[in-house]
Amino acid sequence: METNKLFEQEEYIGKQIVNAAYIVHKELGPGLLEKVYEACMEHVLKEAGLEVARQIDIPIQFQGIQFNEGLRLDLLVHDLVLAELKAVDQVNPVWEAQIISHLKLTGKRLGYLINFNVPLIKHGIKRFINLPPL
Repeated sequence: METNKLFEQEEYIGKQIVNAAYIVHKELGPGLLEKVYEACMEHVLKEAGLEVARQIDIPIQFQGIQFNEGLRLDLLVHDLVLAELKAVDQVNPVWEAQIISHLKLTGKRLGYLINFNVPLIKHGIKRFINLPPL
């Protein structure tokens, strides 16, 4: 099995996340609070038959010790794909580093950073992949 490619299920869930973002943004538009988009994304994804967990604590493993230092993930879909949601005028590069860190800390391979505060949602979606080298 090749480990440098995403699994079919990861790709499917990723498409469902993007689709949910389009549905939510089309109906609500920009300008609301992040938690509103989060609740609506959860609803749309669950309606699509996916398991969704919100505000998941991410522990940090360091030298054999687990630290629970307040790292939180907005959405974890089907225990496979992460989504960090924002509702801001400008995306801070630290949030990109955050989702990359979340992927590494959770061992997940696919994640999305979605900013709903844009006129067109396609400009607010960024995909991140964390695949081990061959």
